[in-house]
Amino acid sequence: MVCNRCIMVVNSIFEKHGQKPVSISLGEVVLLQDKIAPDKLEKISKDLTSVGFEIIDDKKLRLIEKLKNFVVKKIHHTDFVDMKFNWSLVLSGELRYDYNYLSSLFSSVEGITLEQYIIMQKIERVKELLFYDELNMSEIADKLGYSSVQHLSNQFKKITGATPTEFKKNHPTGHSRKPLDSI
Repeated sequence: MVCNRCIMVVNSIFEKHGQKPVSISLGEVVLLQDKIAPDKLEKISKDLTSVGFEIIDDKKLRLIEKLKNFVVKKIHHTDFVDMKFNWSLVLSGELRYDYNYLSSLFSSVEGITLEQYIIMQKIERVKELLFYDELNMSEIADKLGYSSVQHLSNQFKKITGATPTEFKKNHPTGHSRKPLDSI
């Protein structure tokens, strides 16, 4: 889940089946009871699947989902207090696993490196900021933790095939942005 509407939809599905979530955050639902009857769980799962969600039972897959959600939250839903930090330290501290383990697990399941995932999320955020046209490239680079506009531009071109300026000129409506959960 990557937005408040998603959280509302998930909440309504659980409530429809008599389950009152204690909390719902990006990618996680906490219930009062630990177990749900198998038939009820199947119905909840079916309803979640019908709107594009799934229940993740495997511990490693849940960890990857937490990892992805943390990256998305940090890049897309924070006020950029200071994006110049060491991702490996932040992720290992937040998830309480060694970064090498997280990175290896992520790569083995997702087929891309964790670093590539973070870069792709940052590029999607750059696209969004370019579309809103409120910040110049220097401000965007600074807010997303890039060492320079040139570094941002090089990474952007490598991922999208266009410079930020070319991209903005050729996609003024922002239609080429990807949904965050498809990255």
